[in-house]
Formats: sequence, C-alpha cells, structure tokens
Amino acid sequence: MITAIAVIFVIGFLMITLEHKTHIDKAATAVLLGMTLWVLYILCPDKTIVNAAPDAFKHFIETTPEVANSSLSQQCVKFVSSFQISNALGSAAQIVVYLIAAMTIVELIDVHGGFNCITSRIKTRNKVKLLVIVAIITFFLSSILDNLTTALVMTMMMRKIVSDKNQMWIYSGIIIIAANSGGAWSPIGDVTTIMLWVNENVTTAYLVKHLFLPSLVSLLVPVVIVAVWLGRGDVIPADDNDNEVSNPYITNMERNTILVLGIGGLLSIPVFKALTHLPPFMGALFALGVIWVYVGIMYDVKVYAPESKKYRITRVLQRIDFGTILFFLGILMAVSVLQAVGILGAIASFLDRELHDVYIINTAIGMLSSVVDNVPLVASAMGMYQMPTPEMLAASNDAAYLSQFVQNGTFWLLLSYCAGVGGSLLIIGSAAGVVVMGLEKITFTWYLKRFMPIAAAGYFSGIIAFAVQSLFIV
Repeated sequence: MITAIAVIFVIGFLMITLEHKTHIDKAATAVLLGMTLWVLYILCPDKTIVNAAPDAFKHFIETTPEVANSSLSQQCVKFVSSFQISNALGSAAQIVVYLIAAMTIVELIDVHGGFNCITSRIKTRNKVKLLVIVAIITFFLSSILDNLTTALVMTMMMRKIVSDKNQMWIYSGIIIIAANSGGAWSPIGDVTTIMLWVNENVTTAYLVKHLFLPSLVSLLVPVVIVAVWLGRGDVIPADDNDNEVSNPYITNMERNTILVLGIGGLLSIPVFKALTHLPPFMGALFALGVIWVYVGIMYDVKVYAPESKKYRITRVLQRIDFGTILFFLGILMAVSVLQAVGILGAIASFLDRELHDVYIINTAIGMLSSVVDNVPLVASAMGMYQMPTPEMLAASNDAAYLSQFVQNGTFWLLLSYCAGVGGSLLIIGSAAGVVVMGLEKITFTWYLKRFMPIAAAGYFSGIIAFAVQSLFIV
C-alpha cells in the first residue's frame, strides 16, 4: 500500500505540473490527490500504521482510554481519523486562513485603486532607468504582497508605459525574477516563506538578515545583464489612451487610507506574532478586521453612492482565487500522508547519506522548483526534516550537520531562498511567471532561450553570496 501511495503521489504531481497540457485545474488534482492518499492510508494494514509512527501511536492509546480496550484495527482507525488527520488539518488550516486574510487585504487595496499612487509616479522613459525602477519596486513590493499579485500589478503598470512587444517581454522577464527574489527574504513575501515562518522553522529577524543580500544579488545580476542587453535610448511609449475613470465616490484620501491600512496591517503581522506569540494567521485576521471596519464605515456614510460602486468585503471575497487556496490545502494534506507513512523520512535519510550537504540538497530543490510547484517541494522538505532538539544534538554522532536543521538553521534559510528564487529559471516555475506568461502571451521557448541563463546567473550568484555572507554573519 505504501508503494501505491508513492506512485499515486508522483502521478498527481505530474498532473499538476502538466496542468497547461491536460487542462485539468491543478487545484482539482491537488484536492483529489490529498483525499485519495488519506483513504489509501487508512486502508493500510494495522502494522504499517503502527510502525510508521510507533511513539505517536503509543501516546495516543495512553491518552485516549476509551479506545485502549478496542481491537488493533479500531485503534488504528481512531488514531488516523481522530489524531493524525486533525493534526495535519490544523497545520494546513493555519496557512490557508492566513492566505485568505492576506489575499482579501490585497484585493481590497487593488479594487479601490490603492496601487495607483505607486505606479503613477513613474515618469522616466529611459530604458535602463526604467528597468532599475521597475526591478526595485517589484522586489520590495513582492516582500509585502505575494509574487503573483505583485507581478500582475507591475505588468499592468508597464502596459501603460511600454508599447513595443519585444521591450515589454524583456521588462516582463525582469518582473518575474524580481517578484520571486523579493518574496524569498520576507516571511510574508511568498507562500513557501509563509509556510516555513508559520511552522517556526525560521523567524522574521533571521530570515531578513540572512536572505536580503542573497535575494538582492539574485536580482542585481540579471538587471546588469539585461541593462547591457537593452542598451541606451528610450522605450517606445504606449499611447496615452487610458480612459479608465477612478471610482468617483472614493476620495484620494480614502484610497490612500486603505493602502496604508492594508500595507501597514500586512507589515505588522510579524510584530503581532513577536509580541503576542499567537500564530500569524491571527495577526492577519486582526489586520483584516481593522480594514474591514474602516471600509464598512466609509461606505455607510456614502448613502448617495449606488451599491454597485461599493466594494464591501462580501464583494471583494468573490474576487479571491479560492482555487489557489484549495490547491494549497490539497497539497499540504497529500504531503502529510507521505510524512505519516514514513516516505519523507526515508527520502531524507537517503539524501543525508548520499549527498550530506545542505547546499547541494537545496540547490537541487530550487532547480526542481522551476519545473514542479514549490509549495509541495517545501512542504515535502518540512516533512522530511524535523528540527532537532538539544537532546538530539547531544546524542548525535554528526552534531555539526544536524545543527543545520535547527530553527533558523542553514538548511531552512537556504530552502526559503532556493525554493523562491529557483522558480525564475523557467517561466512556468512560479505563480508570477505563469500570470505574466498569460497576460503578455510570452512563449515558453522565448523565456527558456533568453531569460533562463540570466535567471540562472542570478540564482547561483545568490547562493554564493549566502555562503560568503554566512562566514561573517551568525
């Protein structure tokens, strides 16, 4: 049965990767995969379930007296359905709720035109200056928003500035790289960093201190290469035919207030966690509650405005991509089965035995994330490697290697970098790449020939920067 679970997971993985070929929504595949694996797991022989987690099973029986006198089969069913599924769902739910709250805040800002105050201030048409400005804005914006939203906002902005298709594709390539690099050094910048942060594999201060420079290097190297490629001169400007009229019932002050509340709320989440020691999703919900109250009061006073022009939370929630939310839930539940049956532990042992180097392991994970979605990759890595306790370090024959997996250890920091930045190697390797590909109709082969070598130069330069920096920063 364990073999069947592994095979079906690989098939599901391939179906997700080939979504653009099969035209089957990856969210549907992920949800079906997760539920199928749990069904197969609970049908496993009793000995398989017990042997996969003997300590957890023993603890469950000792702390659940009502099942102590039941048969082994009944004990196993209760163990899986009441204990393991609840734990897996609890861990996944924290990430899912966080994403729903954060995505709602971003949509609130966007639907009220809050991002216009950023994009409208770009006046230069010089090729290189524009490249640098776009790269910097995208890099820092992506550290606050998710890379998909950042790539969407920046691409729509560039459409108002550049009309030439070839130039637009070049700027789009930098937007993809900058969005992925910017999300890697912030605890709220990418789904994978959110996962590691929520699980407390990394903390905010360590993540920013150790990954800001490598992430910046992974962007600066491509920017320098592309600047030489673009050469001197100005971009071919887009026609000034943007007749979009802002909502006349929303004032600039209200629009800016929503932007400040939204961005401020997202930035305050790590502070909320540090001060209260509560999970990040509660900080995200608190920030959402504040902006929710403001928007509600704002529209309640506008009795003269038609309801069709009032973007209350209930309307904004309809804009949230719940397919993406369900994709994360399905993947996390599927990976939790691999962890429960011991597959991830076996893979971790193999990598430790054969490679025994966190740089090689993470570099490979990053390169793989350009083909396979980085969410299941990071989830798998979190399942494969547990954070060792001081007792485990003391008893280990290789404490130096094992210490790289403690909280804020080299493995977790480098995993955050590689999984995020590695997605830039192919245009289908990240949500940012996929959305830009769809908006600008960039072909897979064009990006492969023109931007994969550029992104790879940035990716490996960032890893080198991380290694060098590690010699001086503890």
